[in-house]
Amino acid sequence: MKLYDIPEARAFILHWGEMGTHWGVNRSVAQIHALLYLCDRPLHAEEICETLGLARSNVSTAVKELQGYGIVRRTHVEGDRRDHFVAETDLWEMLTRIVTERKKREIDPTILALEQLSRDLDGRSDVPAHVRERIGRMHEFIGTLSHWYDDVRGLPKSTLVTLMKLGGRVARLLPGKNRT
Repeated sequence: MKLYDIPEARAFILHWGEMGTHWGVNRSVAQIHALLYLCDRPLHAEEICETLGLARSNVSTAVKELQGYGIVRRTHVEGDRRDHFVAETDLWEMLTRIVTERKKREIDPTILALEQLSRDLDGRSDVPAHVRERIGRMHEFIGTLSHWYDDVRGLPKSTLVTLMKLGGRVARLLPGKNRT
């Protein structure tokens, strides 16, 4: 039985594609990722095209994007000259790679832009104070978030899992009156 013939697998692939559009990822990219994630063997581009009904150029572009995120890699199969592709299946590793790449593409340039805007606004009397203050606060907030991410990213996976499972209860470990 082919993977795409399993109704639940097909539903997962279609749903992942739909969710991808909400995350700012092309539907085809997300569907290819889902297919490779579920597959127990490397697939070549033609198999991906046939399974998902996508054009070869679409598959090629999508695979390059997934490789850019580090969640799909090219591999070779003995006796076959074509490139084959496999997805990262370790969910923590996948999440880490996606978040790291998104931070690099989206957050880091925003921090730089806000830093420059804050410098440009510093000492300007012709700009309302609330504009300077809000841009400055946004720069500080996103910078703090970025530093927090860098700190958390350095923690061992087992610690991250424990923190995640603790959820809001982690606040009990912190000093202070507001422990809700």
